[in-house]
Amino acid sequence: MSSINLRTLFSLTFLCFVVLLTASITLLISNKSSSDIEAEIGDSIAGIAYQMADKLDFFMWSRYSEVELVSEMNLFKESTNLEEIRNVMNQLNDSIPSFSWIGLTDEQGNIKAATDDLLVNESIAKRPVFKEAIEQPFVGDVHEAVLLAELLPNPTDEPLEFVDISFPIYDDKNQFKGVLATHLSWSWSKEIERTIIKPYKSSLDHARKMDIFIIRPKDKRIILGPENLIGTTAPELLISEDNWKVVTWPDGEKYVTGYSTSDGYLTYPGLDWRILVRVPVEQAFASVTHLQEYILLVGVFSAVLFAILGWMIAGKIADPLHEISRAANKLKKGENVEIPHFKLIKDLDILSFSLREMVKTIIQTKSELGEMERLAHKDSLTGLPNRIALYSYINHKLENESLNERYLFLFLDLDGFKDINDTYGHQAGDHLLKVVSSCLQELVKTEGLAARLGGDEFILIKKSTTMNSTKEGEEIGQSIITAINKPISLNEETEVIIRCSVGGAIWPDYSIEPDEVIQLADEALYVSKNKGKNQCTFYTK
Repeated sequence: MSSINLRTLFSLTFLCFVVLLTASITLLISNKSSSDIEAEIGDSIAGIAYQMADKLDFFMWSRYSEVELVSEMNLFKESTNLEEIRNVMNQLNDSIPSFSWIGLTDEQGNIKAATDDLLVNESIAKRPVFKEAIEQPFVGDVHEAVLLAELLPNPTDEPLEFVDISFPIYDDKNQFKGVLATHLSWSWSKEIERTIIKPYKSSLDHARKMDIFIIRPKDKRIILGPENLIGTTAPELLISEDNWKVVTWPDGEKYVTGYSTSDGYLTYPGLDWRILVRVPVEQAFASVTHLQEYILLVGVFSAVLFAILGWMIAGKIADPLHEISRAANKLKKGENVEIPHFKLIKDLDILSFSLREMVKTIIQTKSELGEMERLAHKDSLTGLPNRIALYSYINHKLENESLNERYLFLFLDLDGFKDINDTYGHQAGDHLLKVVSSCLQELVKTEGLAARLGGDEFILIKKSTTMNSTKEGEEIGQSIITAINKPISLNEETEVIIRCSVGGAIWPDYSIEPDEVIQLADEALYVSKNKGKNQCTFYTK
């Protein structure tokens, strides 16, 4: 009797719930004003425009920061080694193909060095990229190539267009020495457009016919959009301070048009590009009638289905499942309980037995994995993090770190360690490595990482906390040498003094790839050895 009442209650509850839910949703959609629905879709289209503006600003800020960083290098301030300056600019051009051309001028605007030697000895004194950057950094809006149109490769035969970024160069006496000028190929904007628009076109029905426009503020010229509209002037009716509105475009069609402005990012001042995203009204604001009918049909079907299913399964599985659920919640809270075992119903018998075995396996596996992970990341002799732990730390710490931060990489090994091993035996050498590891661990106990790479090679990584990262690194390197140079007792009768050589490099000054920074620190280490050992040398170009 109890089983029958449960089935009835269960099925009627499902039936009433689905019927009420269907009726409520249908009524809600029927009474929902079209303006609210339009606002939601319009805001989503405006959000796409904002994403486009944000990506444009972030890209330009990245290039702006890179040019600024290069302009502050002593190599460019001194402007004596033109060959090395040319190599640096070519490397930047190769690493970031968006830089179509990079050049360094003298005080009069004559180009002294440039990527691929283009325009060398030519004058750009009358070009905005030089004139506007004499006193302060300059960002120039999209324009067609003038001097470079015939010199740069152009496989598409479309007019070459650039965005300019240039910085004034001052020497240590704050005397103007010239301008570091760059041209960014405008073609990168189309790639950003594709990355923005493709996911929406594949996932949103109202975005299938979506177009993105970029309008230059000074002359209202469309600089990105459908091919037939690029270069034309956008009508005033397309310019709005609203997030979105319905606009009749020059082709006579009505579009839901979202707006945003590219107004800069961090140090990059922005060019005030106007970003428009449009979608045809008939596609964006489709009628909700079909949705109402679909919800009603699904609701009726669901009500019948759930009522039948509830009637069939409620009495057989409700109580056992509740017991299993209660046991699972206790396990979640950390209580030591077992999953109940039900033998009367075969499916519940299999389920409860499987859950019991799964809990045992999970507990055992979790314990084993924890121990394996701990051992895999520790050097078995010294207890320091090993090479695996080092790269795990780098990936976790530096992958999302701002390029404005500085990290010190100090690579060291022990001078004469082989002699200690040969003279006093490997046990003494192992003891020595443990003592050195303790010294290094003490130096990074609050911030950073000390790891053993193998043999007598160690690496130490610390975040720079001062403006002069090289000096700070040299001081830390000297403190390592001082700590390691202290007498170490191998036994009651024997005391030794071990020396060490240290090489350092700074991330990301010379590379954003940690592996390359480690290699540079290793090269600096060998400089220390060649200079007489037991000293610290930092890598410099």
